Amino acid sequence: MASERLQKILAHAGIASRRHAEQLIVTGRVRVNGRVVTELGTKADPEVDHIKVDSKRIGGPERHVYLAMNKPRGVVTTASDPEGRQTVIDLLKGVKQRVYPVGRLDYASEGLLLLTNDGEFANRITSAKNEIPKIYLAKVNGRLTPQQEDEFRAGIMLGGRRTAPAGLRHVRQSDAPWYEIRLIEGRQNQIRLMFNHFGRLVEKLKRVKIGFLELGPLKPGEFRRLTPAEVERFQKLHEQQRNTGTTEKKPHDRRSRVVE
Repeated sequence: MASERLQKILAHAGIASRRHAEQLIVTGRVRVNGRVVTELGTKADPEVDHIKVDSKRIGGPERHVYLAMNKPRGVVTTASDPEGRQTVIDLLKGVKQRVYPVGRLDYASEGLLLLTNDGEFANRITSAKNEIPKIYLAKVNGRLTPQQEDEFRAGIMLGGRRTAPAGLRHVRQSDAPWYEIRLIEGRQNQIRLMFNHFGRLVEKLKRVKIGFLELGPLKPGEFRRLTPAEVERFQKLHEQQRNTGTTEKKPHDRRSRVVE
């Protein structure tokens, strides 16, 4: 096997995403043949070199696993939690490989979450430049005005940075109406902060779609493996963006099923 950059080796071995692998390297937690390596350009061959992360040796790339979960409310999207709360990893009964969440849903949110041990796959899904759309349903304590809806769609200033254009569609009228939101970026608590910008509180938030992949019939806490065809389709989305600078951006005009 040819030598590759360490961060790529760690990502392919399911240790961490490539970005996290870079942090492991620069903080001195990776050794190659007994020597601490902190330079990101360092290359190695996992079939020849002795590579350790925190004193644990890693082998060659393990079989990649791709999972779709319906994350319940009240579960944290991390591998472990210092407060002892239940994590999405705790729900993965029967999965032997070490996987980690692709992006995150906050503690009070629910819905579609991907998990994998393929760092390259995770980076393709979460990278803003790939513009893979994510669809959410939000129950809000009051409707936005038409002007506010237009501002929401065009982008607003959050933390000194304007949000990317977003899709917004009113799907159910009531004292606490439901909105469908389409994002191509994923800042922390972005939807809640965007509604809060207009004085509205998000009471429920559920992600129902990532790219072409829909949540489907999964119940809260359930998960399934992605099919090879689904994994390949995500790969094609990335290749399309890389070659043309565009992804699938068809209008999402089919009414989503709102769940109380």
